[in-house]
Order: sequence, then structure tokens, then C-alpha cells
Amino acid sequence: MQIVVLGYENCLGLGFVGAADMLALSRTMLAKKGAPEPYRVIAVSHDGLPIHDGAGRRYEVEARFDDVDGCAAIIVPGYVCGGGHALPPFPAIGAAAAWLRRQHALGAIVAGSCNGVFLLGEAGLLDGRRCTTTWWRHNELKTRYPRADAAWGASLIEDGRVVTAGGPLSWIDLSLHIIRALLGPEAAKTAADFTVVDTAPSTQAIYIPPGHLSASNPLLLEAEHIVRQAGDAQLTTIELARALGVSERTLHRRLKEATGETPKHFLDRLRFDTARTLLETTRNSVKQLAAASGYADETSFRRAFRRYSGMTPGAYRSWSQARRGIK
Repeated sequence: MQIVVLGYENCLGLGFVGAADMLALSRTMLAKKGAPEPYRVIAVSHDGLPIHDGAGRRYEVEARFDDVDGCAAIIVPGYVCGGGHALPPFPAIGAAAAWLRRQHALGAIVAGSCNGVFLLGEAGLLDGRRCTTTWWRHNELKTRYPRADAAWGASLIEDGRVVTAGGPLSWIDLSLHIIRALLGPEAAKTAADFTVVDTAPSTQAIYIPPGHLSASNPLLLEAEHIVRQAGDAQLTTIELARALGVSERTLHRRLKEATGETPKHFLDRLRFDTARTLLETTRNSVKQLAAASGYADETSFRRAFRRYSGMTPGAYRSWSQARRGIK
């Protein structure tokens, strides 16, 4: 099997080299004694010539698009953007999009990291598919590719052999996901243990500033204000719709359009934002936090918090304090 890492002008050098190195290191560990290595890692560019990353560093590649007859998977790293351009303004982007579309049609898994997901959009691979990108490019992704089903703040999503992940370092999650898809969960765990990373995709939710998504949308801003004003009251989606002066069906439709969330998930996310703020700024117990965040009980609070943050409330408090240098 061949796993391809796609190089292009202005790409993120760490994403390009890092994915190739991680896959190569893992390949050595996964090779069974006396057997050939389970896959080959190959770096390509559209013409086989060296590429330059966003900092101007030069990287060699091993092949051009036409040299790859077929492959098992492709990783597209993110890129360094500036001036508001959704994609680097290079002619090779169109060639890369067409090549990705063809390889996917031939059966390859196509995976995009961070804003490298936009290249998958140019290939038409996001149309009608659930996908994600880094949180600060979410609205841009929705605007540029309106037929994509973009999920706000998701870590990693696979839909029809198209894998998307958020964050500049999400190539780590993509590399493990591809190993898992091609060789199984045990191989992914072996690779994760050897490279000293977590097998679970890292969550974006703990890094997104509270209120970021609502700031540009009047309905979201008003809905968020209503939820926060409710305090520890257990606000329902019906009550939220009534307070906004819309039907429950209209609320569902408009939230889906703006965030990709159902009203219930919208409420849960705002409660999570409240809870993490309290964890960072108070010494309240988990039981007190659950009540203050509008949860019916401590168990449901712990379950929801872990779903959004990837860690327990206690672990989040410790992580937050360490991040701010608080002992």
C-alpha cells in the first residue's frame, strides 16, 4: 500500500514533514519480523519538483502526481494563509484538486488537516459530506462550500472516505486514523504508543474562546444571552424558542444553518462554556458547577463535559491552571 503526503507551495512545513515522518516511524514498528513493511510513504507534488512551505523553506518530494497510479490514502496538510485568501494563489492548486478527486474515485482515503480541508472542498469532495476544519475558519468553509455539511468545533470526521480534522497539528490525528482504517485499531495503538501520542483525536472545544461563534450572528448572540441569563435554571429548547419569538422548528433550522448543531447541542455547548469558565475562575465543587451550569445532576454534567473537552472536569481544572502557570 502507498500512503501519500501531498506537498504544495505555502503548505505548513510541520504538517508536510511531520505526517511523513510519523507514518514512516510507525511503519517500521508495525512491520512483522520476516515480512515486508505494511505500507510505503511517499511525498508528492504536482510536477515532482521541490515545494516551499509558508516560511519559504524548501522540501524535496519523491514523485509527481502522474507517477502515482493508485494509493490507499492521502494526507493534505494545512497551509500558511495571509491577506484573507482561502487558498494559496498557485496554479498547482487546481491540478491538486483534480488529482485528489480522481484518487478518491479510485478508492483512496483523502484526509485534510486544518485549512488543508479547503483543498478537499476545491476537489468537490466535501459536497454532501459531514466535515470540519479549524474553528477560526469554520464560517469561511461554510461560505465557500455551501453544499458541505460543516460541523462546528469537531475534532475529526470521516464521511465516505473523506476525513477532515481541525487544528494545525491535526495531521497527528489523521496519521493515526489512516493507520487504524488500513491496518486496524491495534496497529493504531502500537503507532500511538511508539510516537508517544494519544489515540483519541484532540478536541478543539477547550481552545475556542467562549462566544466566538455567536459574535457574528444576531440570532446566536440573542440565544446565547438568554441561555446565560437563565443561570442555573434548566432551560429547554421549547423555552429557548419561545424566548426568541420563533417556533421550535425555525430555531432548529436556523441553528443548523449557523452552527450545524441541534438546539440541544447548542444548549449543551453553552453550558460547557459556562462550566469551563467556572472551573478556571472558581474553586467550586463539581456538584456546584453542575448546578450553576444548568445540569440536572452531576453525572450528566460529567458526561457532557468529557464529550466536549475530552477530559474530566478535575483534569480540565488542572490543565487550565498549568497552562496559566498557577500552582
